[in-house]
Amino acid sequence: MISPWDRWYSTSCCLCCHVRTGTIILGVWYMLINAVVLVILLSALNDPIQYRYHLTSSELGTDIDVMDDANICIATAISLLMILICGMATYGAYKQHAAWIIPFFCYQIFDFALNTLVAISVLVYPNTVQDYLQQLPGTFPYKEDIMSTNNMCLVFAVLLFIGCILSFKAYLIGCVWNCYRYVSGRGTTEVLVYVTTNDTTVLLPPYEEAIAIPPKEPPPQYMEA
Repeated sequence: MISPWDRWYSTSCCLCCHVRTGTIILGVWYMLINAVVLVILLSALNDPIQYRYHLTSSELGTDIDVMDDANICIATAISLLMILICGMATYGAYKQHAAWIIPFFCYQIFDFALNTLVAISVLVYPNTVQDYLQQLPGTFPYKEDIMSTNNMCLVFAVLLFIGCILSFKAYLIGCVWNCYRYVSGRGTTEVLVYVTTNDTTVLLPPYEEAIAIPPKEPPPQYMEA
């Protein structure tokens, strides 16, 4: 009987490329995104007055700093960690080291679980969509038109959007998992061949025992009549 993991296993992904190539492209893409975020955060630390976002008193009644130095430092550390994890996945897929892909795969599972919790919270508490829209600044485009829409329509649109994101993320998780299985399978095959060769060698008698074996007696000489 074929297991579900074997049924969905494939060595090709989108654009008909190999799962190793897809994992490398995905890792490089995530590294570029986090590198851009890291540059923005470091710029905010160097010049906080220019890059810090303030909400005006006409919107919330007070002047509130959305991101202070502590939050920027935490976000910077997270960006550095993400660059490290994505770099490990890229290196592991390129050099065919399965263990290096596991942290990136775990991050994908964690991210998928968070988005699933968001979808469940929207489904259980549909009023959270309206509450989130009210917290947006007044300069947000089409804010009044969106808030005037029926709440059920908003919830359906948000769930549809989150569902599309979850489907895409699930497909990427499958690609990385297939890459991990492919790389680990190649490593297992090489180990099995090596072990088989060793077993063949072990079956041979040791050198000392081969020396201790007494030589066979020569056949009797031919006697002429």
